[in-house]
Amino acid sequence: MADESETGPIAIMADTDGEVKIPAPKKERSPRGQKTAAQSPHEATQATAPKAPAAKPRKHTDKEKIEKLKLIEMQASGGSGTLKDAIKKAGISEQTYYLWKRAAKPVQQPEQKSVAAVAAFEDLVQLEQENLELRKALAAKLRTENAELRKRLGLD
Repeated sequence: MADESETGPIAIMADTDGEVKIPAPKKERSPRGQKTAAQSPHEATQATAPKAPAAKPRKHTDKEKIEKLKLIEMQASGGSGTLKDAIKKAGISEQTYYLWKRAAKPVQQPEQKSVAAVAAFEDLVQLEQENLELRKALAAKLRTENAELRKRLGLD
C-alpha cells in the first residue's frame, strides 16, 4: 500500500508505456481587489445580520421640553420618588434630560452672570492699575539706591 500522507509536488509521472508526462502549469490568477474599508469581525457579523427597524426619533418643541423639565423637577422635589423615576414617567432618557437641562440653563440665568462678570472685570482693572503704580514706585526707589551705591563706591 502506498503512503498517502505525502503531499509533495509530483514533477514527473510515469505512464505504463514508459512515456514521461509533465503536469500542466497552474493557471495564474489575477490579484483580488482591495476592500473599500477594513471591517472588524464584529462589523462583519452585523452587516450580515438582518437589521431591525430603528426607532423613529421624536422631535420635541422647546415648549414641550421646558414643560417636561418642570414636571420632572416637581416630581423629584415633591418626594414622591427619585429623579430617575420621574424621568422614566416623563418618557425620556436620562441623557436626554441632562442635555435639555444643560441647554435650558444658560437661557434662564444670563443676567446674573453678566453682573458678576462686570464686577470681576472692574476689580481686575483696579488691581492692574495698583500693580502698575507699585512697579513704578519700586523702580524709582531702586534707581535712587543704585545711584547712592555708585557714589559711595566712586564709580561715577
